[in-house]
Formats: sequence, C-alpha cells, structure tokens
Amino acid sequence: MALTNYTAVELIEMIAKREVSSFELTQACLARIESLESKVHAFISVDRDGAEQRARAIDDRRQRGDPVGPLAGIPIAVKDVLCVANQTTTCGSRMLSSFRPPYSATAVEKLNQADAVLIGKTNMDEFAMGSSTENSAFETTRNPWQLDHIPGGSSGGSAACVASDMTPWSIGTDTGGSIRQPAAFCGIVGLKPTYGRVSRYGLVAFASSLDQIGPMTHTAADAALLLAGGDPRDSTSAHVPVPNYSQSVHQPLEGLKLGIVREHFGSGLDVEVGTVVEEAIHVYRKLGAKVSEVSLPHSRFAVATYYIIAPCEASGNLARYDGAHYGHRCEESQWTSNLEQERKLLADQPDALGDLDSPLVRMYRQTRAEGFGSEVKRRIMLGTYALSKGYYDAYYLKALKVRRLIRQDFDKAFDEVDLICGPVAPSPAFAVGEKSQDPMSMYLGDLYTVSANLAGIAGISIPCGFSQSGLPIGFQLQAPPLGEEKLLRAAHMFQQETDWHRQRPEL
Repeated sequence: MALTNYTAVELIEMIAKREVSSFELTQACLARIESLESKVHAFISVDRDGAEQRARAIDDRRQRGDPVGPLAGIPIAVKDVLCVANQTTTCGSRMLSSFRPPYSATAVEKLNQADAVLIGKTNMDEFAMGSSTENSAFETTRNPWQLDHIPGGSSGGSAACVASDMTPWSIGTDTGGSIRQPAAFCGIVGLKPTYGRVSRYGLVAFASSLDQIGPMTHTAADAALLLAGGDPRDSTSAHVPVPNYSQSVHQPLEGLKLGIVREHFGSGLDVEVGTVVEEAIHVYRKLGAKVSEVSLPHSRFAVATYYIIAPCEASGNLARYDGAHYGHRCEESQWTSNLEQERKLLADQPDALGDLDSPLVRMYRQTRAEGFGSEVKRRIMLGTYALSKGYYDAYYLKALKVRRLIRQDFDKAFDEVDLICGPVAPSPAFAVGEKSQDPMSMYLGDLYTVSANLAGIAGISIPCGFSQSGLPIGFQLQAPPLGEEKLLRAAHMFQQETDWHRQRPEL
C-alpha cells in the first residue's frame, strides 16, 4: 500500500516506530499533489519548501530525543479562509488575492504547536459562499471519484485533497454544511463542532454566528485528534475543558438511542440516498442501538431562515473590503471609465447621481464590482435588503425568531434520543455546471445541514455507501451542544463495522 493511503493514526504510529520519517511522508504527499493537482485542483497554494523544512526539523528533534507534539510530522492542508502568518490567504476571492496576514488563526497555531506539517491552502467557494467550489475566483475543484462532478462546497478543496490522498487530513469550515456536504460527496469524514467548541480567531468571517472550523479526515479516530478548545481572543468560544477525544473514541456506546428525523425522509430525497442511509441505520440496529422517530417540525423553514441570517451577517462582515480599508483596489483609470454609462443608468435617481462625482465613491463601487464574484454580490445584496429600513422586522427579526424555534426542536428531540441521524444531502454530487445558473436549486441542497448551524449543535458526516453511478453517499449524525465525544464514538462504531472509509477513487 502506498504511503499516502494510510490514515493519520496509522502514520503517527509508523513515524513513532521509525518505520518512516516525516520528511519521507511529506515528500510522498507533495509528489501525490504534483501528480494529481492538474486533475483535481484542490489547492490554491502549496508551500513545498516550508513543508520540507518543517518536516526535516521535526525529524531532527525526534532523532535527538527532544519532545515532539502529538501530530508530529503529519502533513495537513487548511482551507484558504484561515489566516496563516506571512502566507497568502485569498478566501477564494480576487478581493484578497494578495493578502498576507501578519498572524495565524488559533486553529493553525494549535496545529503548529502539535508539530503538524502545513503543506498548503485549499481551494474554496469565494468567502465560503457556495456548495460546489464553482464560485472560487481561481478554479473549480473536481470530485476525485468522478472528475466531471463537483466535490461539494464551500470546503471542496479540503475534501478533495483528502479523498485523493494528497494529505491524510485537512481543515475546513462549516457555515451551513460546508464541511459535512463536501465530505459526503467525496466519501470522507467531516465534523462540524458545536458553535464555540473551536476558536474562530483568524477565520475570515462569512456569517459570524454560524461559522465553525472542523476536521476532514478518512476516519472518526483521525478527526478525534484534531479537535481543540477555546481561546481568550475569541469571545464566542466555549471556555470548557476539552475531553481526550482520541482516547474515548474507541469506547463503544452502550444503549445508544438514535432518532430518525421524520421530515428528512419525504419528497426531495433521492431514492438511492434514502436506501443507502436506511442501510446505515440498520448497521446501528445490529450494533444494539435503539432507533426511533423524532420530529423537527420547523426544519422546513431552515433553508429560508439561513438564507436571510447568513447574507445579513455577510453584508456587514464584507463591508470592510472597499479598496480603502482592506483588500483589492481597482486602478485609478477605471474609476472614470464607466462614469458616463453610470450617469445614464442613474438618470432617474438624482441623489445617487451626486455620489458619482466623488472619487472615493467611484473607487469604492468599481473595487467591489470587480473584486467580488456574482454569488458574493448576490448575498451582500440580499443581506443589505433584509436589514434595510422597513424590512428588518419583516425578514431578519422574524428569521431570528424561527432560529430559536429550530433550536427548541432539537432540544426536545435530544430529550428523547442521544443522537439524530439521517442524510447529509438530498442527492449525490452533481455535475460541474449543472446547478451553477440555478442558485435556488443549489441552496435547497443544504436542506439537511443548515439546521445544525442555526441551532449551534455538532454534526458529522461519515461515508456509508455509493450510488449506482459510483458517487459516494454520506450519513449524518447530530449531537447536542458539546456532544462531540459521543458523536465521534458513534461514528467510530460504524466504521468498525463497515469499510466504506477504506475505499479510494481510481485517479
């Protein structure tokens, strides 16, 4: 078996036994990236020199007998929405194509402290807005199982690099399903922690009350190694002790009670997905789990609620990218190039015409017009509209009230069961370009994932089978707040009984 086919847990043991060095493993991953990147397009940037130097330094410390961290020598990739000091952090956008932050995100700092080897930054939908990675300003990542299909999004690059064994694991972010959905589409494990479980410091924000950082791996045991705790620099992080997930993950759950969401098995669910998910539930029944039906009655409003709250938060978070404060600035010659055309378009809006005479306003308008892609512009406009005078109460405030009802549905369900289970997405991965001109169809693909973000609970996607066309299908487990330990143990139980996580695409 090739070195890159092993899981992170297996590789850590191999390095500890001196069967392989960190430098050899890092070179194997870099060679794999070099051979496949032209097909998969998983990365925005690869730090070959930095990764090799770090791997050599870790090997040298180990050789001298100096202490090394728990992730010592294992290569990892991070989504390009996380700041890495002095490395370009683009968020998949032209607006930040040359941004090099002077500091690293807390999640990246903790990886460095654990002696992981950061190998590169992965491709993503621009500012994490999308479900297919087709919204990247640079390129479209491909699904390693079928290269003419999308890998999911917005963490599509992070999912594709793990699925194609470019790295043993990666870090993604999940605002409405952006870890779990690409994990399901690419046949890997993707964990969205409880809101506040992992510090968001250094994460370039899309929707601050929804964003969460999490691991993307082949196994639940690998994911257990990557969960970290709070951070005083992030006022929204939970300052509670972090369990030893990597130790408890191997302990089976006795008397597990699983809840099947009644509303998730109705119209809109692909027949193949429904069949494969039912088979996964049967595995838990064989393991002794008690399975019963639960209801999340307000889940039918989840997509509408999410696509009001998230764009509203995005419109505020992205206001700073104006050419004066942060990010790209258009060339001065472009400020006036379309001035006459704009005058004609705004002839019936005299107040707006006055703004056109301001060089600052012209620069601001042109910078945002050319710096942002169409999906980002769409969500900024939706959010700004919903927050505007006369519409705030009708849209945003009402959405916040429904969000509370969605959380109450989960609280009631978790009074009856330990975990909630069901599909991750209504269908397997779709073809590149199939939905890019139909935003509403794309948004409806988040039907089973956005509720967890609105409620702030934990969720995980684990591979559970394939469609007849050979595309992976994921199985979702959801836990109460700070229920990651039980979530990982249940996922590991499933993987001990199945081998879907051992399957690899033929690239």
